[in-house]
Amino acid sequence: MGRMSARAATCVVIDPAEAYRGKQGLNYVTGISAQSAGSTGLCMHLVTIPPGARATPHYHADHETAIYVLSGEAGMWYGEGLREHLIARPGQMLYIAAGVPHLPYNLSDTVPCTAVLARTDPNEQESVVPSDIPDPGHPASSR
Repeated sequence: MGRMSARAATCVVIDPAEAYRGKQGLNYVTGISAQSAGSTGLCMHLVTIPPGARATPHYHADHETAIYVLSGEAGMWYGEGLREHLIARPGQMLYIAAGVPHLPYNLSDTVPCTAVLARTDPNEQESVVPSDIPDPGHPASSR
């Protein structure tokens, strides 16, 4: 994806067709970003976590993330040492503060989990910082 040239502020419709593999280990559908729409303060993308799939532990330096779950259920380890856990279901919204380590995964071995995510980083992948925190696996209560 090439960078858009500087242009006057306007409105842009994006057809979410192009997919890419993120540093997090998941595939994303290109949405709003500096590259696609000339955004200067946010990005918004679609992610589908395949059945049984997991991201790699990571955090977003200096950028907040908001997620709206469309379908499926996602589990997420987060916080220091990835010791805290939550579950996000369809229709729920999830907020992740800047700099918080997290590891999202699909709770199901048969159904994909799809969500819209927005971040205060217009370049999407620039603030992704992979972490070497060990993956804690699945909590006993989620399976």
